[in-house]
Amino acid sequence: MRKLVVGSRRSQLALTQSKQFIEKLKAIDPTLDIEIKEIVTKGDQIVDRQLSKVGGKGLFVKEIQNELFNKNIDFAIHSLKDVPSVLPEGLVIGCIPDREIPLDAYIAKNHTPLEDLASGSIIGTSSLRRGAQILAQYPHLKIKWIRGNIDTRLRKLKEEDYDAIILAAAGLKRMGWSDDGVTAYLDDRLVLPAIGQGALGIECRADDDALLALLKKVHNPDVAACVTAERTFLKEMDGSCQVPIAGHARITSNDSILFKGLIMSTDGKQRFEYEAEGKDPVALGLKVSEQLKAQGAETIIQALNESH
Repeated sequence: MRKLVVGSRRSQLALTQSKQFIEKLKAIDPTLDIEIKEIVTKGDQIVDRQLSKVGGKGLFVKEIQNELFNKNIDFAIHSLKDVPSVLPEGLVIGCIPDREIPLDAYIAKNHTPLEDLASGSIIGTSSLRRGAQILAQYPHLKIKWIRGNIDTRLRKLKEEDYDAIILAAAGLKRMGWSDDGVTAYLDDRLVLPAIGQGALGIECRADDDALLALLKKVHNPDVAACVTAERTFLKEMDGSCQVPIAGHARITSNDSILFKGLIMSTDGKQRFEYEAEGKDPVALGLKVSEQLKAQGAETIIQALNESH
């Protein structure tokens, strides 16, 4: 196998994820020579504004995809929740490895439980999805925008006027954070995760047969089926960063896929959700999206997309 160059965002989490994935490949073939090329994306440069106001998810992948097209890198390791549901022609997700815990982690000052927070308490999150679901259950709380890596957000919780923050649990786990620092992992009945949360997507050129054969050896078909249902739903609902959209699929004991999709208004007052089970992930994603459209969820999506 030739020397491989992998593209990664420069953040500590992205580099950690990349190194962990490279270890998986080297466990299969110890002779592999793999180098990491750090790439600064537009999403990494803009830290003073909400992503939903400056272009959303693609901000973390466009520069990396350009490096793939220019053949400066051979593959890229993305957090799948950052990858738009439609890829540019010529690129594919070559494999989806094992998934980390998909839930959100709630971290509060003094480990105060979410249900015990006083009226007016401030929760930091940069996610419209998290904010809407928290406000739906706890309308007396306030959501305040927060950005930055894990360390930055934890520092802001300590030093600024936040009473709690919510982060993806997968990032904490991959960075080796102890469960002791987490007040609670939020049940997906309270806060349904983001599409693809906890999963990685390994992107490469569609015609790179040798690399695709290698990546196939660390592919997890069950995880791939689940995220395919989720990403089909995302695509069908035209779910952008302006829309509080959530979805989580899991494999059931009888080997079918159980998938729940959710669309909400940003204030948490309007909620459209549906859960279905099936064997075909694409058909399942389509079914859930059709049900939400029938309920009227498109009115929220159109209004939010038009307002930006």
